[in-house]
Formats: sequence, C-alpha cells, structure tokens
Amino acid sequence: MRDLAVRRLVIENAYIAPVVGEEIPSGHIVVEGDRITAVGPGPAAAVPEGAERIDGAACLATPGLVNTHHHLYQWAAQGVTPDGTLFEWLVASYRLWARMDAEVVSGAVTAGLAWLAKSGCTTSTDHHYIFPKGRGDLFEAEIDAARRVGSRFHPCRGSMDRGRSQGGLPPDDIVEDVDDILRATEEAIRKYHDPSFGSMVRVAVAPCSPFSVSGDLMIRSAELARSHGVRLHTHLAETADEDEHCREQFGMLPAEYLDGLGWLGPDVWLAHCVHLTDKDVRRFAETGTGTAHCPSSNGRLGAGIARISDLLRAGAPVGLGVDGAASSEMTPLAGEIRMAMLMQRARYGPRALTARQALELATMGGARCLGRATEIGSLEAGKLADIALWRTGGFHAAVDDPVVAFAYGQTPPLARLLVGGRAVVEDGELRTVSDAAAAEAGARAHRRLLGEA
Repeated sequence: MRDLAVRRLVIENAYIAPVVGEEIPSGHIVVEGDRITAVGPGPAAAVPEGAERIDGAACLATPGLVNTHHHLYQWAAQGVTPDGTLFEWLVASYRLWARMDAEVVSGAVTAGLAWLAKSGCTTSTDHHYIFPKGRGDLFEAEIDAARRVGSRFHPCRGSMDRGRSQGGLPPDDIVEDVDDILRATEEAIRKYHDPSFGSMVRVAVAPCSPFSVSGDLMIRSAELARSHGVRLHTHLAETADEDEHCREQFGMLPAEYLDGLGWLGPDVWLAHCVHLTDKDVRRFAETGTGTAHCPSSNGRLGAGIARISDLLRAGAPVGLGVDGAASSEMTPLAGEIRMAMLMQRARYGPRALTARQALELATMGGARCLGRATEIGSLEAGKLADIALWRTGGFHAAVDDPVVAFAYGQTPPLARLLVGGRAVVEDGELRTVSDAAAAEAGARAHRRLLGEA
C-alpha cells in the first residue's frame, strides 16, 4: 500500500469533543508533524503552508480511542465454546492456542488491529501469554503486524508458569519455566520498548492470572518491570470461579492476593475486575491502580457487570478493552462505549454513566491506564495527533447532540482516523494495509490454526 501519511492538515467546521476542556460546536484542529498545534472555535487563525484542509461539517471529532486489553491472537480462534463459563472456555481453548505459530499470530494481529482501526482505535494493547516452543518469534510477529497497520501498540509480554499439577488451570505442557519467562520478557523490553514521547511501541510485563501464575513469578515480574520502568498488567477478579479458586489456593480474594504481592500501584492496570469488594474499590483509588473494563466479553462469558461507576466515583483510572476476539467476537472498540454505558445503567440506574463519561473511558481513561495521559486521550495543543473524525450527519442528524448520537446508537461512519497525523483510515477504508488483505490474513490464520489443531 502507498504511504498516505499526512504531516500538515487542518480539520475545519467539526463539532469537537476534546474530552479535556469545553466542547466546540464548530471549530478547527491544526496538525503539524505528529502533533496537534491548535484547537479552537471557528476557522484556524493560521494554516500551515501546503496543509491538507478537511471539511468536518456534520462530523464529530474525538481523540483516537484507546484499547486497554486484548488478546489479538484469538482472532484465529473465534466461536469456541459459545455457551461456556470462563473456565470452561479456557479449558476448551488452551489446546487450540497451543498450536499457534508466528504466521498465525501475524495474520490474527493484522486482522484484529485493522478491525480496531476501523472502529476508531489509534492505540491498542495486546496481552499475549502463550509461547509454544519452536514456533517462531510470536512477539516480534505481532509488533511487525502493528507496524504495518499503523497502530500505536502496547504489547504485553504475558506468561504462565502454573499448570494443573501445581493447582493451576492450564495444561502443564503449555506453561513456561519462571527463569525462561523472565529472560524472554527482559529481552523483549530491551529490544522493543520505546519510552520516548510519541513512541509507537511500549512493552508491558503481564503474567496471565492468579489461576495460571505462581506468586514467585508475580513478585519477580513486578521487580523486573519496575527495574526497567515499564508497566504491569494481568487479569483479575473476572469471575466467581476465580474468587473461589483464590479462596481455596490462597485463603483470600484476588485483589487482596495481588495487593499482598505488591501488585497494586500507579504503574499497574488490571483487566476485568468484575468482582471487587468495597475495600478493593478503595484500594484501587488509593494506589492509582487502573482497570481495563471489557463489558462485551464479561457479558459473553456471563462473568457479570464490573463496578465501573463505583471505581470512577472513587477516583480510580478506568479504560475500555475489547478483550480477546474469541470471547468478544467481532466487537468494535467504539461499540464498547455504548455497551459500557448500558451495562452500568442496567445495574445502577439511568445516571450511572453518561455518554461523555463513556467516551472519556475510551480515550483519556485508557491513556491514564497506559501511562500516556500527557500524550494521547484528548484533543489539546501539544498532544499527539491521534484523532477520529465521525460522520454524524445523515440518519445520526436526528439526534441534536453529536456525542449522544455517537454513544447511544450504532457507531457513526468513520470519516478519518489519524495516528500521529498519519491517515490510517479514510471514509471507512484502511489506507495502510487494504481491508481485503487484512481480512484474508485473519481468515488464513484461522484456517492454519484449525489445521494445526
């Protein structure tokens, strides 16, 4: 595909929802290089020479969406155990996932990130925790795929060391040795992690979950991450089964267990967190621990509805996540804004989460979870030009408030998606890889994985 990077442009006449600061009913955004240089009402006072001018009339401009939890390899394994609980689904899936190789991961990540981009996602994490021996460099494969799609990427080097013989859930032959895990994780940090402002790749350390990881690995992973200044991520309190497992194995609930291991803090964000106690909610707020809320996946697996409204009231960081494609089939990130809002209202009432609060979860909330609140998550001068432009005319014009139109119903068409000022999507079509190529890469990965299994 030809490179359609845009380095100087002006979006004009758009309704701007900057997330931080007042909304602008008709305004402009100026981009130079990979940064936003101006945001304001009316026409731009100064237009960079040679800039592309984009008419944003009947469009809503938002920050690019931030996906705080995903398992991209699962694009190749969708539809497994459609009616199972989390534990039933995992037991059925482990054997299938154990057959993946670098080619499967490359195709699955290409399709998964392309799908996310088409739903307004500019930054995505990935939690990859199965590394079959002799099947290529899976971590490198996903980073290369993200580079092709043009996504800002936070791959999390996951791990499992606690198989069934040690009281864990996964089969013994798909877990790794602790020392091997730590060596591979440190190598991934040294090779790929870029802490600079505007970086496209940042690595996190991410043991999988309390039911598949030993306390020793959790402690040593935290020490490794903090020695390199990178973030920590894991699953937590996703289901009632996990609560029961932790009671039986550790004599306490999941959040209390992690707290005792030194795993709550401002450099940590945790996926799901459906089953939190009042004490847990307070500790998350006190420690600055983030939550990746995955409403569709939690609903698909019957896990429950997370206490997001309570976490927000307490002041804890909360972002949105799609979760793996195999537990949240074909879910677009923009759709999680609506799903999060509806689920909170179903549990707590119609004022539990507003459209603007839900948008903030998907933008600045995610940026806070990933430690990038000074770079992304809002439309402000000096921040990276990660911008989504949505068409809120046509049928959506029946709703006067563009943010409500965006959040309440079917997601509006995506007119433009910029990552660091570069056009990744235009008029709903990818401009880095082609839609057809990305879709075929995902289908080919699915066929290869099922053939291997």
